[in-house]
Amino acid sequence: MEVNLVAEGLKFMVLGMGIVFLFLTLMIFAMNVMSKIIHRYFPEPQAAESGKSAPAAADKLKKVAAIAAAIHHHNTK
Repeated sequence: MEVNLVAEGLKFMVLGMGIVFLFLTLMIFAMNVMSKIIHRYFPEPQAAESGKSAPAAADKLKKVAAIAAAIHHHNTK
C-alpha cells in the first residue's frame, strides 16, 4: 500500500492543467461564435457623412499644437 506522492501530484497537475486548457479552448470557441453572430445580426452603422475628415484634421492640428506647447513649456523650466 505504498503510494508514490510525486506521481500522484503529477497526475493531478496534468489533470488540472488539461481541464483548464479545455475550458479556455471552449471559451475562445464560444466567443468567436458569439462575435460572428453579433456581427451578422447587428452590423456597425456605416458613416454616411463624407465631410468628417476636415474636423478630424483640425483636431489633429490642435493636438500637435498642444504637444508642442507642452514640450516648449517643459524645456523652458
